[in-house]
Amino acid sequence: MAKEERFVKAYSQGLSNVSEIWVDTITGVNYFFHAGGTAGGMTPLLDANGNVVITPPEENKWLKEK
Repeated sequence: MAKEERFVKAYSQGLSNVSEIWVDTITGVNYFFHAGGTAGGMTPLLDANGNVVITPPEENKWLKEK
């Protein structure tokens, strides 16, 4: 049986300057990752009110199948 991936890439944009959104399939927490050149960083994705964006469990199943 294959091991399920904990983190799934939900969105990606760019080639040399990459912006991505990763979802933790266990907690549902969304993370924003940006890399340009030899530098990069990741942080929890926040909504307009400053709250962490969490993907509901039913959508996590869709991300895993993607």
